[in-house]
Amino acid sequence: MEPHEETPPLNLDGEKAALGPLRRELCPLYQKWMNNFETVKTLGRTAKPITTEAQNAWLEKLLPGTETDVLFTLYERRTGGTWRPAGVVGLNNIEHLHGRATFGIVIGELEARGRGLGTEAARLILDYGFNLLGLHNVLLTVFSYNPGAIRCYEKAGFRHVGVRREARRHLGQWHNEVYMEALASEFTSPLLAKKLAPEPAR
Repeated sequence: MEPHEETPPLNLDGEKAALGPLRRELCPLYQKWMNNFETVKTLGRTAKPITTEAQNAWLEKLLPGTETDVLFTLYERRTGGTWRPAGVVGLNNIEHLHGRATFGIVIGELEARGRGLGTEAARLILDYGFNLLGLHNVLLTVFSYNPGAIRCYEKAGFRHVGVRREARRHLGQWHNEVYMEALASEFTSPLLAKKLAPEPAR
């Protein structure tokens, strides 16, 4: 796969970020990201090697789509308008009856961080969840030693709702787990409300 693609399959595209389906040919890239301990330190799981077999099994489970999980490949717009795969973002634990889900994001390409990519990706996911899935409440958790992510989520529209104190040990120190949420009633659509609005009657 070329590092820059002219026209990857996209579902939602913004100024810096775009979202497209998971792809089998990108599985080695997903595996590379998940084997970078600098990346997974923020994910709340034990840092351990991810084999090709394990990554393939994860992907094959999600490719057909599930009722509770919707994940996208996150792309970064590059110079000249091309798109580079940079991470994975989506909604998990979707409960349509209660209109709720949890948000998750991994920006695997380290040099793509700190450029506003995560903020725009989060807003695109909220737009998708609220306006296409009909959700009302999206929750996330983030560790207090990740202040950059907290600022990103605040800019995207998430609000602080609580803290689980000293719930994560990192490098021998205890850190808080921060809870944040976004509500459909407090969110302004950046894309879909206009793009998918009904055509006026003629």
